[in-house]
Amino acid sequence: MAKPLEITDSNFEDVLKSDQPVLVDFWAEWCGPCKMIGPIVEELAGDYDGKAVIGKVDVDTNPEVSAKFGIRSIPTLLVFKGGEVVDKQIGAVPKNVLSQKLDAQMA
Repeated sequence: MAKPLEITDSNFEDVLKSDQPVLVDFWAEWCGPCKMIGPIVEELAGDYDGKAVIGKVDVDTNPEVSAKFGIRSIPTLLVFKGGEVVDKQIGAVPKNVLSQKLDAQMA
């Protein structure tokens, strides 16, 4: 089963070059809601394997990317298409909410 890609300050720009939609979960080890949404992000990585890129950014170890996108609350999930942010979700939500956001970018 596919796992979420570990995204860092150094590989972030390369990830955005994907021609598939990209879902990025900004999280931290100490964040309770992040732990709730973590397994959902893991499932999405399997569900969308080959159709979308699913990744995670640890905000504590990757401050540049977090600052670039103004991440102030976590978990924050951004959906990118063509290198641009096309959707955003702040806080833990059910899996179907994130699936709908990704599916909307598949068309």
